[in-house]
Amino acid sequence: MKLSGFTLVRNGVKFDYPFLESLRSLLPIVDELVVNVGRGDDDTWQRLRRFDREEGGGKLVLFESTWPLDDPEQRRGGRILSDQTNMALDRCDGDWCLYLQADEVLHESEASLIRASLEYAHSRPEVDGLLFDYRHFYGSFDVIQETRSAYRREIRAIRRQSGARSIGDAQSFRLPNGAKVAVIRSGARVYHYGWVRTPEAMRAKTTFMDTLYHGESPPAAAGQPHTGDNCRYKKFFGLKPFEGTHPSVMRERIASKGWRWNLEESPLEWRWQDSKKIILDWVEFVTGYRLFEYRSYRLIDERRSSRKEGKE
Repeated sequence: MKLSGFTLVRNGVKFDYPFLESLRSLLPIVDELVVNVGRGDDDTWQRLRRFDREEGGGKLVLFESTWPLDDPEQRRGGRILSDQTNMALDRCDGDWCLYLQADEVLHESEASLIRASLEYAHSRPEVDGLLFDYRHFYGSFDVIQETRSAYRREIRAIRRQSGARSIGDAQSFRLPNGAKVAVIRSGARVYHYGWVRTPEAMRAKTTFMDTLYHGESPPAAAGQPHTGDNCRYKKFFGLKPFEGTHPSVMRERIASKGWRWNLEESPLEWRWQDSKKIILDWVEFVTGYRLFEYRSYRLIDERRSSRKEGKE
């Protein structure tokens, strides 16, 4: 079984993405690694070329693309992100394709588990995808978000022969006929660092990403992106200290962290809408079931997947 990795990145340096760390976590697992590099206004392309020479081991397939940012239809609902993701997917030639976004990292302790799960899925023709659990970090590398406000699982590996395509804003995949992908759980986790970067980079990234969903940026006088102060780190229900270990490829980035945000010292920001989330999270804690959860996939063989992962 040949395994392709694929991803995309644009202005990874400018927006402070851990894109090199993400690639380093994929390299030991995959047989090839396809990277769609959007033409931007920083040195992301140059850094990736150097990474290819020094660390790629002949596995990298780099290509540049131009994002159609002047097309209004492409700047609705994040569609441009799935289109660019599919461009990388189209260049993969593995039996299975393992996908990470530029702010997602795998833990080295789970590399053998991921490969074993893929081998098992490959032996079952009815399985076309592999589901990963998520750890979402927020504001600081020692704070994690555990609430229904953050998605807990998503497809991150697909059988290439299934024809599955990235959809929407590249969060998930669907089969060519629009059906949900049949998946099993891998038992492995994706470490998501999309909400852990310098406050300046967080605002710049959020402002740009908003334009991929809502069109042009609001006037400068507005002082906020389309999503308001969503880019500001704030204490809300569902945040807790992280007591585990990060992937080893993140050590240097964590050690060089250039800002401070303290969960304990921040005031709690409360909205009445949070009451429903608290009740539903309490039900999940007591029963082990997440009520009304949206699933972009069709989960099969859940009992086996749960036994593999063990207690959550």
